[in-house]
Formats: sequence, C-alpha cells, structure tokens
Amino acid sequence: MSLIEELTWRGMIHQTTPGVEELLAKGKVTAYIGFDPTAPSMTIGNFVQIMLLKLLQKHGHRPIVLMGGATGRIGDPSGKDKERQLKSYEELDKNLLAQMEQVKKFLDFDDPKNGAIFVNNLDHYKDMNILEFLRSVGKTLTVNYMSSKESVKKRIETGISFTEFSYQLLQAYDFQCLYKDHGCMVQMGGSDQWGNITSGIEFIRRNLSEKAFAITTPLLTKADGTKFGKSEAGNLWLSEDLTSAYKFYQFWINADDKDLPSFTRYFTLKSQEEIESREKEHADNPRELKKLLAEELTIRVHGQTGFESVMQVSELLFNKKADADFLKGLDEKALATVAEEIPTTSISKDAMSSGINIIDLLVEQGKLLPSNGEARRAIKGNAISVNKEKVANHEATINSDQLLCGKYLMVENGKKNKYMVVVG
Repeated sequence: MSLIEELTWRGMIHQTTPGVEELLAKGKVTAYIGFDPTAPSMTIGNFVQIMLLKLLQKHGHRPIVLMGGATGRIGDPSGKDKERQLKSYEELDKNLLAQMEQVKKFLDFDDPKNGAIFVNNLDHYKDMNILEFLRSVGKTLTVNYMSSKESVKKRIETGISFTEFSYQLLQAYDFQCLYKDHGCMVQMGGSDQWGNITSGIEFIRRNLSEKAFAITTPLLTKADGTKFGKSEAGNLWLSEDLTSAYKFYQFWINADDKDLPSFTRYFTLKSQEEIESREKEHADNPRELKKLLAEELTIRVHGQTGFESVMQVSELLFNKKADADFLKGLDEKALATVAEEIPTTSISKDAMSSGINIIDLLVEQGKLLPSNGEARRAIKGNAISVNKEKVANHEATINSDQLLCGKYLMVENGKKNKYMVVVG
C-alpha cells in the first residue's frame, strides 16, 4: 500500500495537486508541514498533522517540521474571522522550544536515510530588510491573486490588516526556501491551508521554474458537528500541564461511538488489517475499541508511566476494592489528578499542625457536611472514611502524619461521595 493509498483509506485526503501520487511512487520525497508557536503546547488538532508526517516517514520519505518563528509573529488569517492578538517575541520563542520537544516524541530525527529535520522559518527572514522583502517576495504575486484565496476573501468584508494579508507571502516564500535548501517538493497541511500552499507552488513555478505539490487533510469534526479536539474545558492539549493524562485518556473513552472509526483511522499506527480485524472482533463492544485507542494514544503522548498513572487514578475512582494500601502507593502526580476529578477543598497547614478533630474537618474546616449533627450521624452509620480507613469515633483526631505525599487526605462519605482535602 502506497502512502496515498493509506491516507485515502484513513480518510486523510482532502485535496492533492496532480502528479503527487506518481512523485511519491518514484522514490524518497521530502515534504513539510508548518506549525506556528502561538500556544505553549500543541493540541490534538496539531496531532492530525503530526500523524501525516509520521505516516510519510513510515513510507520511507523525509519529513520537515517547519517551526513558525517568523510566521507566528504575524498571524495566519486562515480559518479566522478576526485579527489574532499578537504574542510577544519572548513568548513565541518559549512556545517554539516547547513544541519542538513535543514533536521529538513522535517522529524519528535520527534515521540517517529519512530522519525528520526541524527548520525555523525565522532564519528565512531575520537578515532580510523590508526593501529586499518587497523586491524578492512581494513582487511574485499580484494582490488580485492573493485576494482570490479563500482565507483572504472571507476576511475582506470584515477587515484584514496588511500584516495578516502578507502571511500568504511568508508561507509561500517558506516553501520556496525549503525547495531550494532541502529539495522539499511537497507541502502538506489542513484543508484551510490550501490557498497558502498553492501560493507556495506558484512561487516555485515563477521564481525557480520548478514544479511542487500539495496534500491537504479534511477538517476533522465530531459526529455532533462540533470542532474536533475541543472538550468542555477547552482545547485538548498534548502537554500534561494543560491537559492531564487522565483527562486525555477520558476524552477517547467518552467519545461518541459514531466518531470511533474516523478517530481510529486518523490516530492509530495500527495497519488496515489490524484495525479492521479489531473492529470486527469488538463490533458489539465499542467500549473496548475506545479503551484500545485511548491506551495507544495516551502511551504515545504521555508515555508508559503516564498511562500507568491514568490506570491507577481510574482504579481508585471506579474500583470499590481499591484499599488504603493502594491509595498510599499513589504518587503526588496521581493524587493531584484525583483532586481534579472529585470535589476538592483546602485547609491551612496551621489547622493540621496539632491535629484536627474529624467533626471539625468535615464541617468547619472542610465544608464537606453541613452540620455537626449530620457528621456524627454519618460516623455512627459507618459511612465516613479517611484515606480508605473507616472512622468509628466522632472524637477521632486526624494528624499531619496521615497526609498523603505531605498534603492530601481522601475523605469518603458512603460509597459514592469522594472528596480530596488539600493541606497547604
């Protein structure tokens, strides 16, 4: 199966320029995708494009990851109905380094034959003054040509600054530079990038008298029509600091059954035979298919230890047999994740310094129960436990040596009501 055949089967082809399939069939080709560092982390939407590069590399071709050190300072109008807020140079540089570290986890940069390479497009422009830019870059395309592109046309009525209007020129010149410096003949990206990509092909035709090619992926949306990668809390990030491994895992577990075929084809590295066999085997059990996809993606994005932490948190939250020893074995990262998933309250270190009465913890300090009387009745009914150990006496004292990782207490009221008390 060729790259184009595999991308077609996976539903990852939106548009291609004539001749790209024949080009890829002849031998190793270099292709690129650009990423603007406008956020401190890539998102699951960016992961679609990373998968495109991964599959390209799997088929023996060389991927270039173009980091937008320059274009990120301008702002891409594609898919936007208003001007972007410009980031500071310091923030963009920091974001760029963080995103490069993320990409290193997914592509092979060490293979001597087709190892991926990074290019920062700031290198194309940092020594170029405005006059040289206008003569060398701005002269290539007419305003009429640029205005005909969908990304610009949609913004003409609402307004577009010269800054964002010029973005098309920068991306097009990037393609020309990569063609000259690295023999890069193909640019790939999302369907919203078609106008920018074809402008680059035009640059190469006019300025180098050479031919270049394009491949774009369709916009991936969910069955309910909402934008893919958006959770109730916002973007699904590839950074643990912005989206915990547990929330990342749960996104796939809670996916609509109707989305599963497309999610699987876009994101798994399994072969067509493996995927179709798995879908046939679990045709009546989509939950199992979600678990398999969630496990694979969580391990790839957050590593084996991240996945194991997810399993520990799930065990604690959903397995009634999880005991005190299991809870005490969790590390601080896992406990912090648990605290994000269940009601959490904070109390001061001073309140714990000489121990705290269980009634005071439940009512006055923790605000977990509304009254002393209700707290006593819950204790008498054997409903209250602290760190998975039952509290039998309303005069019991909770001491600082009971804190998990020096700051957490897990309090339960019956089988369903779990709370995390954070001391700090």
